[in-house]
Amino acid sequence: MPELVFFSGTMDCGKSTLALQITHNRSARGLVGVIFTRDDRAGEGKLSSRLGLVTEAVEASEGMDLYAYLVDCLSKGGKADYVIVDEAQFLAADQIDQLARIVDDLEMDVFAFGITTDFRTKLFPGSQRLIELADRIEQLQVEALCWCGARATHNARTIDGEMVVEGAQVVVGDVSPAGETGYEVLCRRHHRRRMTSGSAQAGALSPDVLPVNHA
Repeated sequence: MPELVFFSGTMDCGKSTLALQITHNRSARGLVGVIFTRDDRAGEGKLSSRLGLVTEAVEASEGMDLYAYLVDCLSKGGKADYVIVDEAQFLAADQIDQLARIVDDLEMDVFAFGITTDFRTKLFPGSQRLIELADRIEQLQVEALCWCGARATHNARTIDGEMVVEGAQVVVGDVSPAGETGYEVLCRRHHRRRMTSGSAQAGALSPDVLPVNHA
């Protein structure tokens, strides 16, 4: 039976790499996939991994009907055996409903990849709807690590190396930023204490010392 599968994890845990691997494996068996993505770090209409692999994708823009797009492709003689969706956390809840409809009505597997919570530890609407609808949820086994060596469970947004907890939910960046806005994966303890690798080094703080003025 076809499934809607949600592969989740923090940033830097290999979600996009796995999406590319699934695409490669199925393509080698003669299967054709449609790849959707949203706000990829490599630019519009790209699916990229931090290992340097990049492939073309369809940009799932705001308001786009993913089910209608696929039906239109098939009606024009196109072929599709499965669907890959990267950065699925950025999709709207109704677009996740459309993915479920692809599974149920078109009988295709849909593999969605995304992080569950934002830099404020709040669920993304797309991820929340995936948790509600997915046939299966898979936690990626490649664990990202906090700067302290513990398993990273939270995504932190940084500006000039300092963690911030306010701002727009979606700001495109990476864990190795070239500009002022970036992201870092942290364990829960250091996310609560707002201690990034940069602030810990700059302040020479012990992991057991609470920073001040962070009520």
